[in-house]
Order: sequence, then structure tokens, then C-alpha cells
Amino acid sequence: MPKKIIAFGEVMMRLQVPGYELLTQANTLQYSFSGTGVNVASAMTKLGHDGYLVTKLPDNPLGDAAISFLNRLGIGRNFISKGGKYVGMYFLENGFGQRSSRVTYTNRLESTFNTADISDYDLDSIAENADVIHFCGISLAMTDNVRESMKILAQKVKEKGGLVCFDCNYRPPLWDGGYAEAKPHYEDMLSLADIVMMNEKDAIYILGMETEKESRGDQLQDLIPKVAEKYNIQTIAGTHRGVNKDNSHTLLGYMYKDGTFVFSENITFSVYDRIGAGDAYTSGILHGELSGFPPEKTVQFAASAGMLACTIVGDTPMSTEAEILSAMSGTIEDIKR
Repeated sequence: MPKKIIAFGEVMMRLQVPGYELLTQANTLQYSFSGTGVNVASAMTKLGHDGYLVTKLPDNPLGDAAISFLNRLGIGRNFISKGGKYVGMYFLENGFGQRSSRVTYTNRLESTFNTADISDYDLDSIAENADVIHFCGISLAMTDNVRESMKILAQKVKEKGGLVCFDCNYRPPLWDGGYAEAKPHYEDMLSLADIVMMNEKDAIYILGMETEKESRGDQLQDLIPKVAEKYNIQTIAGTHRGVNKDNSHTLLGYMYKDGTFVFSENITFSVYDRIGAGDAYTSGILHGELSGFPPEKTVQFAASAGMLACTIVGDTPMSTEAEILSAMSGTIEDIKR
């Protein structure tokens, strides 16, 4: 049976420079709407579940355009409120070779979502309907009002028997006070979460945990069980990603559950559009858990979902379960007819 997946997060306008040009070179931009919540809700809808978004959008043509975009993705609008004037925007320049992709934010803290009050959301209705609710660290970095809404809503969903998923998603430029400012808020969310997306770097830098291990793999296997025990987390998953000289990427997924680590194959693939691949991986983990996949299948499914997201333009994952399972099998066809 399909589950109701509700994601909490900001809808942002993505303004993309064509091809691999720089902002200083381009004279046209293509816009769409995205955000971690948008990506997860849409991906879960493509995987056969009912995806909803909790957000606030401006009551003007910008908000209307965003709603139209969400409708095309199949995202339910039951928990979207309207008001205010602004959406956050970001400009994307695609990297190539040794030059990294670059995201430049503008107008974000003044957006309708980031100035919303907890009273703008029907918390009881959301909690009653959520089989899973998803939050991310990007929203956690925004404002005190946003943080309060996240924590109260997570608690209400848990009280009603729903699962809470939290993606650490730490972004240094968003925290003026750095790790010290972020830590107490992350600890609050981890204490409420059932499924967490993170890796050893989050444990070391955000939570201040120590390890004598030197390699990333050893640090992961040392610290993640300690995080799970300390915060009573059911499932922790994440990735190790590498960027190769030929512009391809390498991805290794992991999941820690019931005291055991499971890893995906280390897959290498070409990249067309990098943004949103982490949300695809998260959605793959959620789908596997909700569908009763064995852990080995779940983590390979999630890694394949992340890989496929890199082949599709735009932030939002668009792959179906059948397409991801086909990618898992290594099947590549010239043209599907």
C-alpha cells in the first residue's frame, strides 16, 4: 500500500545558467522550482507513494507559478499555505572538470517560508496524515521560527505513530555561528528522528565526536553506531562521494540498522546535473524501508536512485521504481522502444 510522505521545506526558484557558462558570461537564465522538500516529496510520488509538502508560498504570480510546478510533479498541496511576497532564489552555474559547480543564494531569509509562523500550518492535520515526515538541516539553519516549527511538528508526528526522517545536510555558509551554533539544534532533531541521513563528518564536526580512526570508512564504522545508540535512532544511512578527473563521480552508499552495516557497490557514472542526487538517495532509503526491502537491496536501490538523478536535468528526481531496479541490474539500452 502506498504511504503518505510529507516533507517540510522551502520552495526555491532555481535560476540556471545555460550549459557550463558562468554568470558573468550568460545573458539568459532558465527557471524552475526546487528544494529538498520538493525533491523528496516528488521522488516518493514517482516511487508510488503519496507525496505532500508543508510550506508557505507568496500570494502572487510567483507563488502561483510554484504551485503549478508542484502540481506537475504530482505533489499534494493540502498542507501549503499562502501569504507574503517573496520566494528564495538561487543561481546555479554548472561545474566542469576541475571547476566546481556553484550555487549563489539571494533573498532567502526574507522569503515567505522563512518568515512564516507556526500558526500558518495545520500541525494536527499534518501529524494525523503522515506515515513519514521528512526534514533537512538546510531548513534547520534558517530562522528560529522555522526551527520551532520543525521540532514541534516532528514531536506531533511521533506522538501519532509516524516516522521522522532527518537529513543532516549541513551547509557551512548558512550557520553564522558555525558548528557550535548548529549542534544543539541538530541534537534536538536527532533525538526525534527514526531515520537519519548523515556520515562520519557530521558526527565529527557537528556533534563533536572523537575517533582515533584515520580513514573515512573506519571513522564511519566507529562513529555511526555511537550516534545510533546515543540518540536512539532506528536507521542511519548516507554516502561517500568522489569526483574523478574525467568529470565522472563515484558513489558508495551505506546503511546502519539493527547493529549492522550494509554497503552498496561502489558505482562510477557520468554526471549531467549533480544537484538533487542526495535527495534521490534519501528517497531510495525511505522507499526500501517502507516497502520491506532487505537492507542490501535498500542501500543498492538508493545508490542507483542517486546515480540516475545525476542523469536528469533539474534538482528533482524523476525515476520510477522500475527504472531504478533496471539500473541496479546494470541494464543499459541504446534506445528503449
